[in-house]
Formats: sequence, structure tokens, C-alpha cells
Amino acid sequence: MSKIWDAVIIGGGAAGLFCAGVAGQLGKKVLVLDHAEVLGEKIRISGGGRCNFTNMHSSPANFLSLNPHFVKSALARYPSREFIKLVTSHGIDYHEKHQGQLFCDDSAKQIIAMLMAECAKGKVTIRHPVSVQSIAHEGNDWLVQTQQGVERARTVVMATGGLPVPAIGASAYSLDIAKQFGLNVIEPRPALVPLSFTAETFGSLNELAGLSVPVRIASGSKGHRYGACRFNEDLLLTHKGLSGPGVLQASSYWTEGEPIHVDWLGAIERPGGFNCDALFNHEDNHLKLTETILASVLPQRLAKAFAEQKNLLGKKWAEVSKKDRQSLKELLTNWSVKPAGTLGWKKAEVMLGGVDTKDLDSQTMMSRQHPGLFFIGECVDVTGHLGGHNFQWAWASGFACAQAL
Repeated sequence: MSKIWDAVIIGGGAAGLFCAGVAGQLGKKVLVLDHAEVLGEKIRISGGGRCNFTNMHSSPANFLSLNPHFVKSALARYPSREFIKLVTSHGIDYHEKHQGQLFCDDSAKQIIAMLMAECAKGKVTIRHPVSVQSIAHEGNDWLVQTQQGVERARTVVMATGGLPVPAIGASAYSLDIAKQFGLNVIEPRPALVPLSFTAETFGSLNELAGLSVPVRIASGSKGHRYGACRFNEDLLLTHKGLSGPGVLQASSYWTEGEPIHVDWLGAIERPGGFNCDALFNHEDNHLKLTETILASVLPQRLAKAFAEQKNLLGKKWAEVSKKDRQSLKELLTNWSVKPAGTLGWKKAEVMLGGVDTKDLDSQTMMSRQHPGLFFIGECVDVTGHLGGHNFQWAWASGFACAQAL
């Protein structure tokens, strides 16, 4: 135990490995400890195996935190363009898929290999599988007890991620350590996760499983927890409820007992262009069947289901009363439905909540009460939107921390 490390980083995922590489190359003696047999599993399975490693447009507006200002410093000091430069320098080819989302052309394993290469460049020591048994503060140093002995360090960085995907070893260890040292923890819950519904609420839509529709979806409320959101994204109907990018986004803002609101025409409505009233009032539609009119802007199966729900199936538009038209418009443009819950940690992409940002310095990620104790990545109460933003937080928070070690 004679060696004293500048930093022991607990967790060899995206944030931990990146932080280690940066700190090592700044001349710090860094040890990374992880309990997994294979490092970077969450990176490997992300983005369908191609890793959506950042988003070109990542900004503070793309993050949820009870203190929305907390992310500003780290994102400004290490914006996505810096990570893109690093990826390019390693000869990794990538492409933009949708709304600034960047994916590897080949494999997510390239990002893991890049992080390991950066650690090697910084002469970082990585040990795994190693189980950390306890962390204690002694004088100016930190003592990290593992089954292989005690490691002494000037600083400890908690980077063990969140609770999603327990099958690959997710744990609440960073949150447990935060509580041990008196830091507040915002209750964690699954985010970017499909929503489930009762059969009673969902009705006949259950029969449309597999159908994907571009919608405008709204969730949450201003002034409550993480606020409100509205997204134009695809919604996927499943046997268990709703999924797809739009629903995953909305799930981060949703709270139990509250409805979500879906405008089935919202993604195609344009100011001065197509809108629901124009569709309903078009003179060419006068003699058409209700489901035929709806099928001009919606998938046929969904159009039929909506017409059936309002008892308008087989009815010519001229026969539909003003009251029924209004009721149908409400269904199409403001479908309000209460989810029964989420599909939980197994299906969640990220964790909402975590170490309270009030207890951390936004420039360094260090505990305000305990100098030398840092928290980075997903274990902090910072959650990105879908599309590479959570990886960008891993890189930015890891970089900010590395400068302070």
C-alpha cells in the first residue's frame, strides 16, 4: 500500500474511462477499478451496437436536472465537437442518423478501443473484475478497500453509472457512497423507457402493435420536477403499450398518475400548410368515408381504429355531425392517456435522478462537503434527451473532473 494514486476511479464505463485517459495524459497517476469481467458493456450494446456517441447539437436545453444550469460549465468546456475530433483522430468513421445523432459506421467496440487506447497513452492502470468493499477518508487521503487489498489515493471518482440494464451489472454503488458521505440523492427512476397501459385504458389500439407513426407528444408540467416537454418524434404501438423515440423522450418528464398528450397529426401539421381543420373542411372530402379521409394522413389501420372508436366507421363525412367532428378532432390532435407505469430498469436507457447537483461543484464535479470526492456521468442528477446526449454528459463531466484531479 506504499503507492499513493492521484486518483482512484471506480467504474470503467464511458465517464470513468474517459476521465482516466484525460487525467493520465495530464500526468496524474490513475487507477480504474471495475467489478465487470468485460469493460464498456453499456457502450457496446448502445445504439444497436453502433454507439450513438454524441450529438452535434448537444446543449444545456437537452438535459434534465433539478438545477438546469448545472450542466452549462462542463458542456461549454468540452462540447461535442471536441469528442468528434478525438473520434476522427482515431480513424473511426461515423455518420449522422437523425437530428445530429452521430453513430459509428462499423461498431461501438471502436469507441471502447479508443477509450482504452487513450488510457494506455496516459499510463492508466486498470483492474477488473475487482469488487470495492468500502471507501473511507483518512487525513488528506482516501482509502479504497477491495478484495485484493487497500488502495490509497488523493482523490476518489465515483463513475459507476445508474440502475438501467441490471443484466450487465448496473448498480447503485455511487448513490450508496454519496449517502454514506451525507450527500443528498434525488430518488432515481427509469428514464428513456417504454410506457405500459392497462387493457382498459389502451382499448383496441393493442391490436395495432408494430405500427410506427410520426407524432407530436407532450408530457410533464411546467414548474413540476423536471418541467414539461414536447417532441416531434415517432411513436411505436406495442403489445404492452407505447414505445419509440417520442415516447422514450416523454417518459423522462412523465410522473405517475399524470397523462401524456399525443397529437397524431402534429408531426405533419405546418403553419399555413396542412392542419386538421383544412382536412375536415376540404370540399373534396364531403362524400368520402370518415376512415378514408383519416387514411390520407394516417396509416390505414390507425385511421380505421379511430373512426371505429368514435362510431364513425362507414359513415360519409357529410353525415357526421359538428359535435362528432369536434370529438374526432380532439382524439386526433389531443389524445390524452394515462400510462399505468414504465417497463422499468430492464428496458430503461438511462436513470433519472441521482446525486443532487446542489452538493457538487459544477466546474469540477467535486463534493462541496468532501474535497477529493467526485461524481461523474449517469450517477449525477443529469439526464440527457435521447440521441447521444447522455454520452456527451459522460465525456463532458469526465473531462471537467479530470482537470481538477
